[in-house]
Amino acid sequence: MAARDELKAVVKKKQDGARSGKTIKVTLLRSPINTRASHRATVRGLGLRRLHHTVEVEDTPAVRGMISKVGYLLKLED
Repeated sequence: MAARDELKAVVKKKQDGARSGKTIKVTLLRSPINTRASHRATVRGLGLRRLHHTVEVEDTPAVRGMISKVGYLLKLED
């Protein structure tokens, strides 16, 4: 039981840390028209809807991977 409680505490601490982490401002500068379907889906997954639309996303490895995939369409600000 004690091990399970410790594990839950560690998981909760990691989740709380992820929520209070840094954010990145991402702006869509180029149109995703005529790009691969997976790239269009990635742009949508980042929350970008139209040209020059800016969103603030959490700085996580998953988001960094998404940005890396479609970086040629985006502008980043810290």
